[in-house]
Amino acid sequence: MPRVFSLFALPVLSAADTEEKEPVSSLNRDELSLYTAPEQNSNFIQPQPGQLEETVASVRRSVEPCISWCQGTYSKIKPKIQHGVQVGKDVYTYLSNPPNDFYPKAGVIWFTGILGLFLARRSRIKRFVYPAGLMTLSASMYYPEKAANIAKMTGDKVYAGAVQSYAAVEKMFKTEEKPKKETEKENKP
Repeated sequence: MPRVFSLFALPVLSAADTEEKEPVSSLNRDELSLYTAPEQNSNFIQPQPGQLEETVASVRRSVEPCISWCQGTYSKIKPKIQHGVQVGKDVYTYLSNPPNDFYPKAGVIWFTGILGLFLARRSRIKRFVYPAGLMTLSASMYYPEKAANIAKMTGDKVYAGAVQSYAAVEKMFKTEEKPKKETEKENKP
């Protein structure tokens, strides 16, 4: 049906036509400007950036390395922070419903730390070693399985570090000995 109407000429009245009372002329649909596309003679000109835009762009360029560094640091720190938050939640859950003998054990461990501070007068090294040692000793008496696990893990880490240190020192001394042997061989002929 729309195709049929496009073949007929329909009278079109405008506001100017009704006031002037001129004879009405027939127009085809193609002659109306509403249905025809205007000619594309426009040229787009890129606007020049103003002083504010240039200032903002220069600030962005100067801050970009710092922002990228912060994002990299955040991506490295984020898992550690999430782990710390989870540990805090676990500690809160544990302390909200502790075992029956938890607080007396914690009190004894705390008291041995204070005793260590009292015994370590007049020495900065003793102020660190005595409380830490006495608290570790009393905690290992109350929790022997956990103390054994911690001691085993610490021993493994110390052993691995010692092996790596030994290998590094051995490599350093072997590289120094090689040039001496080569210079001796060159001097003998």
